[in-house]
Amino acid sequence: MPRIIPIKELKDTAKISEMCHENEDPIYVTKNGYGDMVLMSIESYEALHRLNQIYRELEISEEDVAAGRTTPAKEALKEIRENYQAKL
Repeated sequence: MPRIIPIKELKDTAKISEMCHENEDPIYVTKNGYGDMVLMSIESYEALHRLNQIYRELEISEEDVAAGRTTPAKEALKEIRENYQAKL
């Protein structure tokens, strides 16, 4: 369940920090009864950011496949092996 707090509660920063670290859910902050901002721990933010990066990479990959920008696996592995051997 989302946690919603009024902006005036941000004065108690230690309590807010504790709330952010209790679980991964963000804290929604309201101002004059309307949504204003979202707070979360740095760990939760970084996990969310990593997940978004993965989704972005998947989207790019799907676009490549749809556009035919692919290489058969055998050819790709052969090229990887050749490049690896050349570096040795």
